[in-house]
Amino acid sequence: MIYVTGDTHGDFSRFKDPQMKKLKKNDILIICGDFGFIWDGTRKEKSVLKKIADLGYTVAFIDGCHENFDLLESFPVTGWNGGKARVIAPNLVHLMRGQIYTINGKKIFTFGGGHSQDIEFRRDGKWWKREQPSHDEIMQAIDNLESYGNAVDYVITHEPPATVKDCLGVDVFQRLEVHALFEEITASCRYEKWFFGKCHIDKHIPMKFYGVFNKIMPLK
Repeated sequence: MIYVTGDTHGDFSRFKDPQMKKLKKNDILIICGDFGFIWDGTRKEKSVLKKIADLGYTVAFIDGCHENFDLLESFPVTGWNGGKARVIAPNLVHLMRGQIYTINGKKIFTFGGGHSQDIEFRRDGKWWKREQPSHDEIMQAIDNLESYGNAVDYVITHEPPATVKDCLGVDVFQRLEVHALFEEITASCRYEKWFFGKCHIDKHIPMKFYGVFNKIMPLK
């Protein structure tokens, strides 16, 4: 079974949630950005990553706005379920921008990254411009979707489409190139459901959009 949840922000207590304890060996949990456990490379952090890798199920995450991209990009890119990914450990995988993975017979399009509203408030001063998707990443996403006939089962992103942000009243004045991509996907691609984590809400926005944060939602 494939499950999806929202941002974890380096908080290991999320994995102690009773919902998480129901996941089994062959299950996959996809985190919609801001994984946050690859941040400072300390011994303590590496110990926590090992605990995550030993959970028994696979944890796969897209990147968000609060990641250390220097550390994240130090892991080699390899193939994983039909797309490019960074395998941090055997049961821990970074799902890359614009890739399409076939998992349990389902085609899943992923696209991480976005915009931080808290850049000037970060006490440690850590911020990477690469949190914002590049034009090349967007073009590769378009090519990958076209190669699948613009049809997937699920879309998983960190940012929501701009129209969904407007509906929620979140960051209505912030627009990135990736928002144009997402609007194009909503108009020209076929998909069953779209999940996003940026807004830190558990909410269904009819018809196909799902904000996820604390809930663990199965993909059916």
